[in-house]
Amino acid sequence: MPSPDAAPTGLTPPAYLRTEETAGAGPRRSAEGEDGRRRRLEYPPAPEPLPSPVVDNHTHLDFRDGLVEVSLGDALDAAQAVGVEAVIQVGCDVPSSRWAVQAAEQDARVLAAVALHPNDAARAAARGTLDEELAAIEALAAHPRVRAIGETGLDYFRTTPDGHAAQQYSFREHVRMAAEHSLAVQIHDRDAHADVMRVLEEERFEGDVVFHCFSGDVPMARIAAERGWYLSFGGTATFKNNDELREALRLTPRERLLVETDAPFLTAVPYRGRPNAPYLVPLAVRAVAQLRQEDLEGLCVALRENTARVYGSF
Repeated sequence: MPSPDAAPTGLTPPAYLRTEETAGAGPRRSAEGEDGRRRRLEYPPAPEPLPSPVVDNHTHLDFRDGLVEVSLGDALDAAQAVGVEAVIQVGCDVPSSRWAVQAAEQDARVLAAVALHPNDAARAAARGTLDEELAAIEALAAHPRVRAIGETGLDYFRTTPDGHAAQQYSFREHVRMAAEHSLAVQIHDRDAHADVMRVLEEERFEGDVVFHCFSGDVPMARIAAERGWYLSFGGTATFKNNDELREALRLTPRERLLVETDAPFLTAVPYRGRPNAPYLVPLAVRAVAQLRQEDLEGLCVALRENTARVYGSF
């Protein structure tokens, strides 16, 4: 893991201030929430530091959100101050995947994951550029600071059925890349549980599988545990009416558990809707410990060990 005096960097564009002109994975988040109400764009206060360090295993520091400029180094310093010693910076398309690699090159507290998000894969197919973009992702996958292929998978919520075949093709290509480069796979799965599981089984992938922001039910969590796959939880475990997700969290074996922010999205209660960032991982970790009735420090140690098994050393 990185040393506590890892130097901050000034990677451009700065974290949380990415503009639509520089966006790869997506434009700035709207100031309007899903319920149509205005969002508060102030970053929440820093939580109490964790008793033992952990890693945010899925974040998007290149996405713009909030009201103030926060550089990559400052974002990582803020996280480190509360016991979040490092992050996995996740790509969603070619530009954001390149950004992830650059961030990992510039700061020892960052490792990269590269991929085409399933919705971006469907859009690339419509443009006729899917294979070209997949080739660009595969070139990035050879970089030593890349430790996962992700986020890939299937999303049947935002992509209509005419794009599902392209998503499945892209997903299979990403799984192949992960196998050939001995990397983990970080999966985005939205309203596509059965097909995600089917593709993984058909591809016979034997590497580490991480279900980012796990959204499945209890039976799916049990199958994942049987397969030795990792389930990653964050703010959604604190959301109202997510009782089945919390039950899935409780039954996940400790050695297959990971935490994340998915920043700048999915901020944990009591700050739901406000900007998210790696320094807020302690909110999720404490919620997980409480829901599982586990000792907080022991859980932190286990989470750090699990992260190291999946992504290796920083």
